[in-house]
Amino acid sequence: MAFFTWLSGIVPAPAAIVLLTVLVRTALLPLAVAAARGQRARARLAPQVAALRKKYARDPDRLQRAVLELHAREQVSPLAGCLPGLLQVPVFFLLYHLFTRDELSGHALLGAPLGGRWADALAQGGPLGPAGLVYAALFALVAAVATYTYRSTRAQMGALGTEPAAPGLGALFRVMPFMSFATLVTVAVVPLAAALYVVTSTTWSAAERAVLHRPERGRDGAGTTGRRSST
Repeated sequence: MAFFTWLSGIVPAPAAIVLLTVLVRTALLPLAVAAARGQRARARLAPQVAALRKKYARDPDRLQRAVLELHAREQVSPLAGCLPGLLQVPVFFLLYHLFTRDELSGHALLGAPLGGRWADALAQGGPLGPAGLVYAALFALVAAVATYTYRSTRAQMGALGTEPAAPGLGALFRVMPFMSFATLVTVAVVPLAAALYVVTSTTWSAAERAVLHRPERGRDGAGTTGRRSST
């Protein structure tokens, strides 16, 4: 909180929230790179996993063992690409806690109090009031980012096959593409300061995905040298 207080003394509080979020996400970039490498490693093994599914289509237990053996042999974790993201969760919760503190209630973004919520904006000026328009812009940005994330996640899931390699993850993998739209609900119910953090972090994640998960022309997901990857 002391660093944020110092930063908000140099730039407006909304800009300080964005800058602090960017600084934290930059520090966590190595985890994102590790996640992308894990994702490419799993994509590299997708044809072999598909062949195993065809071979053991009538024996799910044998299929599960064969896929896990393949990942162990290639030194690729079944959760490659997921664990680095999970490690970021505690940091995100700390930032969320910071941006829901009462100290931010005295600051505003274009007339919308950072301590207020969307319901407050609707009650005070309606959807076309100053605060309502701020939220409208945030919703539009989040919807665009969520749509991109949904499409790219579906494409990546398709490249990895219809079922996850690790047992018990089927439901998670099916729901994962839709999770990006949950940000819309979050922005609507949390204080504006936290919403601004969520929008900044989500937009960063989409840009990160576009750069780190872009297709590599003329190469497979792991590179021409056949390097192995693990989480």
